[in-house]
Amino acid sequence: MRKVDKRWNLLKENDYHFSFQDVEEPHLFRDMFDYDSVPKIMFNHRVVPMRMPDNIWITDTTFRDGQQARTPFTVSQVVDLYKLQNRLGGPKGIIRQSEFFVYTDKDKEALQACIDLGYEFPEVTTWIRASEKDFELIKGFGIKETGILVSCSDYHIFKKMGLNRKQAMDKYLGIVKTAINHGIRPRCHFEDITRADFYGFVIPFADELMKIMNDTGVPIKIRMCDTLGYGITYPGASLPRSVQGIVYGLRFYSGVPSGLLEWHGHNDFYKVVTNAATAWLYGASSVNCSILGIGERTGNCPLEAMVMEYCGLKGTPDGMDLSVITEMAEYFEETLKTDIMARTPFVGRNFNSTRAGIHADGLLKDEEIYNIFNTEKILNRPVTVAINAHSGLAGIALWINAHFKLKGDLAVDKKDDIVQSVKEEVDREFAEGRTTSFGDDELETIMREVNDDMFIAFCHHKKNWLSKGK
Repeated sequence: MRKVDKRWNLLKENDYHFSFQDVEEPHLFRDMFDYDSVPKIMFNHRVVPMRMPDNIWITDTTFRDGQQARTPFTVSQVVDLYKLQNRLGGPKGIIRQSEFFVYTDKDKEALQACIDLGYEFPEVTTWIRASEKDFELIKGFGIKETGILVSCSDYHIFKKMGLNRKQAMDKYLGIVKTAINHGIRPRCHFEDITRADFYGFVIPFADELMKIMNDTGVPIKIRMCDTLGYGITYPGASLPRSVQGIVYGLRFYSGVPSGLLEWHGHNDFYKVVTNAATAWLYGASSVNCSILGIGERTGNCPLEAMVMEYCGLKGTPDGMDLSVITEMAEYFEETLKTDIMARTPFVGRNFNSTRAGIHADGLLKDEEIYNIFNTEKILNRPVTVAINAHSGLAGIALWINAHFKLKGDLAVDKKDDIVQSVKEEVDREFAEGRTTSFGDDELETIMREVNDDMFIAFCHHKKNWLSKGK
């Protein structure tokens, strides 16, 4: 079959058909995964074309996969976080869906409370077991789409479920048909796809799903689950670990539309953000995330990271309110008592803070020199400095300006008397054996001691600044 690719104005050939391969023994890719050594990254030097869809978006699993790794949220906490997702995603619904459990009374109450808010985005979806009771349960809530687990590696088919491939496929196809019969769109979670026989099981299974979709007219979504974070984005990397190979194969060989392809990754090998972005670049419209990346083991793809990646790839936030990222971080720290690693990008307390005196001097002259972008404007997070033995006069001046919101003519210079006086007190404590950085309260106390009138004036300015919401 040949057809013209309108985007590139090229004639494409697609005469490829991959037959289902039933096997007596599981194919475990022991050349890559021998279990007694670090998994090997192998190459066959096959590359596929990059083709990002016209529309890309984010889905969320904070209340499903994310919640499995922490103390469960209360109903009010779920509602608070769901509201933040709505604000962050903006009017275009860049955060398109949010996924929920439906098993406990608390799960059901939280689910209903979020539905009752009446938001178009994120759409409330679920994850269920393949039982008649569960289908009836979510139908009662008016849920339109649900996730269904369809494990696709032989590790799961043979070792976990005790089935062969034919039995597994027949079971999965039956579940999908049951969902459709209940008027629910199935989202098939291809668990452990990065250890699965791609051409012997994944593609033939996707082919069958597309046949059902074409026969019924019901869209069937495929979530590509990198369950153990094995995905690789290096050009020419071999399947089943090649992220771009997986996305391209499902889109090109099985004809799965980009809008029905979703990537779900884990961070076991520090690759979760790059893998998700690569899925976008090679044809998946959707990437699945959680707030702060919470989730099993090393966690899921951080929602805030993919929001930033979206802005970088598209060149626009598309109406997203990025300052909500800071509110989410504050909510986790203050309400949920979650410790966020201080150097975590975008949400850690020190992500835009400097300690080096030479960096502080550059920031004092022009913060663009050492700040990644206008964090105050975009994230409502002004650049900060931690005062230690190496901060210097520039660090003290930068802290005063940032802490008291002093700009323009009001900003202090490293040559000002108050900066010199504070520096002398700081140096004295380090000379006496101090080894830790100064906290904000300590520095305020020092300022009161060296110039109480100026300290009061600065506090008054800060209060006015905050009251105006600037």
